[in-house]
Amino acid sequence: MVDIALDPNMYYMTMSTADTLRKAAELGFRYVELSPNNEFHLWHHYPKADRAFIEELKGAERDTGVKIRTLNPVFNWSSPDEAERAAQVRNWRRLLQLADALDVRDIVSEFSGDRNRPDRCEQQWYRSIEELTPDFERYGIRLAMEAHPYDYVELHDRALELVRSVDEEWVGYEYCCPHTFHLSDGAGDAGRMIRSAAAVGKLREVHVSDTFNHRANDGNRYIVNPPGADVTVHQHNAIGQGEVPWDEVFSTLRDVDFDGVASVCVFGWHEYADDYNKAALERLTAEFGA
Repeated sequence: MVDIALDPNMYYMTMSTADTLRKAAELGFRYVELSPNNEFHLWHHYPKADRAFIEELKGAERDTGVKIRTLNPVFNWSSPDEAERAAQVRNWRRLLQLADALDVRDIVSEFSGDRNRPDRCEQQWYRSIEELTPDFERYGIRLAMEAHPYDYVELHDRALELVRSVDEEWVGYEYCCPHTFHLSDGAGDAGRMIRSAAAVGKLREVHVSDTFNHRANDGNRYIVNPPGADVTVHQHNAIGQGEVPWDEVFSTLRDVDFDGVASVCVFGWHEYADDYNKAALERLTAEFGA
């Protein structure tokens, strides 16, 4: 059974985190994946949640029947700077305490680091994994890793190699549909990538939103100025507003008997948030029979 979750990021600007669970219930979702926000765990910052905040979230869960299924923290635990890396490990330890308090047993995160220093960042990531292994194992929490644009690893094949090299059951992989063309350097072979992660028992989660192929034609699907600037642009559009091969994605997930989390993560379309999220839930329910 696939658990369909809402990433409520488009609601964070207008309501509390607890109220995003109420919004999820209103839209018909049974699960949420809490991505970074100011109240809980902002990108690369020490989590700000306290006991009262956790109790408020638990109350929202009871009131709505919506479960916080996963958390999606982003901490720069692969930083080449050792002081920064150590601070991010501290952030992770607090986040794991909070996840345990919420009875969240699956977390998805990114490699982070600096793509201009991949070797050093890889060393730092392994060091962070080693330091945090006792914490993940004590709480019984699983981690699904995704390769993210501008991380020290952006390609699917390399990211899956790193996940497998840790050689721990609790470390898995998350396939991010809106990163399809970054993961494949423009090839867009979503079916192959999904199958490769599933074949080694590492596919735990899928992020669902659309994007255009930044490598297509002359590379001008979207434009960065000045040309060659050291940035990476990517998108999280509604399904159908991009070039992700959705029929291939869904048929492959069914073929491999995917039974993890499918998280709807459309960003940047706040004025259409309800419509886009409801449409995604309808599509996923139809595809997975959830």
